[in-house]
Amino acid sequence: MASRYSEVYAAWKADPHGFWAAAAGSIDWFRPPERIFEPERGAYGHWFPDGVTNTCYNCLDRHVEGGRAHQPAFIYDSPVTDRIEKISYGDLLADVKTMAAVYRNLGIGKGDRIIIYMPMIPQAAVAMLAAARIGAVHSVVFGGFAANELAVRIDDCQAKLVVSASCGLEPGRSVAYKPLLDAAIEIAANKPAHCLIFQREMLAANMVPGRDIDFAEALAAAKQAGEEAPCTPVASTDPLYVLYTSGTTGQPKGVVRDNGGHMVALKWSMEHFFGARPGEVFWAASDIGWVVGHSYIVYGPLLNGNTSVLFEGKPIGTPDPGTYWRIIAEHGVAVMFTAPTALRAIRKEDPEATYVPRYDLSRFRALYLAGERADPDTIQWAERALGVPVIDHWWQTETGWPVAGNPMGLGLLPVKYGSPAVPLPGYDVQVLDDAGHPVGAGTLGNVVVKLPLPPGCLPTLWNADDRFHAAYLNEYPGFYKTADAGYVDEDGYIFIMARTDDIINVAGHRLSTGAMEEVCASHPDVAECAVIGIADALKGQIPAGFLVINSNVSRETSEIEREVVSLVRERIGPVAAFRMAICVKRLPKTRSGKILRATIQKIADCQPWKMPATIDDPAILDEITEALHAKGIGV
Repeated sequence: MASRYSEVYAAWKADPHGFWAAAAGSIDWFRPPERIFEPERGAYGHWFPDGVTNTCYNCLDRHVEGGRAHQPAFIYDSPVTDRIEKISYGDLLADVKTMAAVYRNLGIGKGDRIIIYMPMIPQAAVAMLAAARIGAVHSVVFGGFAANELAVRIDDCQAKLVVSASCGLEPGRSVAYKPLLDAAIEIAANKPAHCLIFQREMLAANMVPGRDIDFAEALAAAKQAGEEAPCTPVASTDPLYVLYTSGTTGQPKGVVRDNGGHMVALKWSMEHFFGARPGEVFWAASDIGWVVGHSYIVYGPLLNGNTSVLFEGKPIGTPDPGTYWRIIAEHGVAVMFTAPTALRAIRKEDPEATYVPRYDLSRFRALYLAGERADPDTIQWAERALGVPVIDHWWQTETGWPVAGNPMGLGLLPVKYGSPAVPLPGYDVQVLDDAGHPVGAGTLGNVVVKLPLPPGCLPTLWNADDRFHAAYLNEYPGFYKTADAGYVDEDGYIFIMARTDDIINVAGHRLSTGAMEEVCASHPDVAECAVIGIADALKGQIPAGFLVINSNVSRETSEIEREVVSLVRERIGPVAAFRMAICVKRLPKTRSGKILRATIQKIADCQPWKMPATIDDPAILDEITEALHAKGIGV
């Protein structure tokens, strides 16, 4: 079908308040907003400031009342426990009503903060929705996060309650959460009054008398007593959650998400961007510890009346590189969202995509990618293997929903590989030079969004308004700083090339590491790669590429390194001064799949560095250090 994108984007630009007023009509309000936007409130204005609503009501109650009680809300698929469970909207609502009553009995009320420190299990979603039901503010922290990092978050949001589990599961091992939680509370100045602990059968946790309460027992007892909590009306501008993202100072930033604007934006995006229809199965293969899990495992699909897949596993190793395709086939997934790094891991293990034909993917419509830059080679590999559109898109924890992408719900636009396509309604994306002046089409610069940000984006940081201004608004007055570098072409397509920290200066030339990575990834033997800038006395910085090779390759790595160097010099030119490619077994990543380029750079430059709190496997940094030392770097 022809795309309606240009018409819809123009309609938003012509009348942004009218556009979002219409979108707000798809949400149920206890008191509909009469004022759509109030520019004088907050850092850049507030959306729907006089509206009164409840996120849990919109996710569950209205669907049960509207006839979806028997439709699965979640399909819990856990290859690490060999368990699949379907949870209907009706059953989920019953559990959430009761858990909300448990919270209330523990003295939790509107505005109180709850830390949720859980694995990818249904109880985590129950914990989130129950908080939303009574107007409490949840802050999900990755299960297994280090004790001191968890303590910082407990202190920053002044949590009254922690909801956790005895353990999480990684391929081949259990990760005990409770000792980490106990240590965090010991460190924290703010002591939560209670901890609700879900005991998993594979590893029981020791309970602290008087403080710790068994999650399942408390839920069962309250259910037996017939205890249920009604929805608490909250202002549209009241916080729904705080999600911590790493800060450059080492102090995490608490991204605040409001209730009303968040629901309006997510509901709009599910229908018009992802093209997901109510009743269909939608799967975001992420974790609730990340913004993707908040927006597109829990809230977005439920707001839209979809069935959401809750996956406890990995793209490979649980048990093989066909896990994703098995889930799509078995559960009838229509639309999936994952990170490019997951596809690269699958491709590394199964370069010829031999697992795909084993499954019936006839109901599968589209694969969406975000979280890391999606290199053209990975997208094209997935297109060939799956035979469906593979749609790159770009957004951030701070925005809460996509800034740019190819909107399937409005009709797909032509694809330009390397670009997440076009800005979505609500976002006026521009590119400025370091002095804040607009640059021409095709010119690399600082990607910014003209204020005000649309509904769903962060209104501020938790208890840190000044820091919010300093981090995002002060550098380019009138704009939100994304801290991404890129350009917009003559057709209005956005190209995100790197974080601004990853633009390297080689003998006075500003060069994008993303462009070099694109060339490295095009080598047929390279599964994934990262390029960083290393300090150089003569040129300021020189690039170095780290290459992970496909599993089925038996050639000498030195030969591949030479070929990649030649490729970069051929396609980008000698100005890149790209002379160093290093084959490594793995790249260090966060648990969401982002490559830790800044940490590799500090190791290479012999600068002090701290173990990143979100790293997936710390041992990989030792391997990277050894690989650098073997080349005489970082010694």
